[in-house]
Amino acid sequence: MFFLRSTRALTAIRPAQIARLYATEGAAATPTAAAGKLTLNFVLPHQAVLKNTVVQQVNLAGSSGDLGFLADHVPSIEQLKPGVMEVIVNANETKKWFVSGGFAVMNPDSSLNINAVEAFTLEEVDPEAVRNAAQEAERVANSSASEEEKATAKVQLEVYEALQAAL
Repeated sequence: MFFLRSTRALTAIRPAQIARLYATEGAAATPTAAAGKLTLNFVLPHQAVLKNTVVQQVNLAGSSGDLGFLADHVPSIEQLKPGVMEVIVNANETKKWFVSGGFAVMNPDSSLNINAVEAFTLEEVDPEAVRNAAQEAERVANSSASEEEKATAKVQLEVYEALQAAL
């Protein structure tokens, strides 16, 4: 048994009362969900990159590890860490973006909403510029700069290192 403390009293809850929505239950619970189809919405603060796009799979870097989302995935919310987001549209088409951070929300209706702080395709990245920026961020992080400047440089360095690994 699980016990919850409230301001009134301790209340016993039986394990059978605690329901978790699994993939097959999630799909069955929402009759509007298209069976076997994953609908992706990928937005940035200034732009909707993909809207209601049907895809086969989405792979991304989350705070709990690398994740892959398919249709009928268990509903979840995941914080994104800097890394590559791979969208497999079909057997012949794959798109890749570098995402600096944000959130992914998987809904019971097999829709995946990705809200990213910033993202760009890997083709848009200049590897030399990334290398130089990473060196500068590392220099500031290890310098006698203020604590605020060092913290900012460490965050920048994390993003640049993830971007270098992606390239």
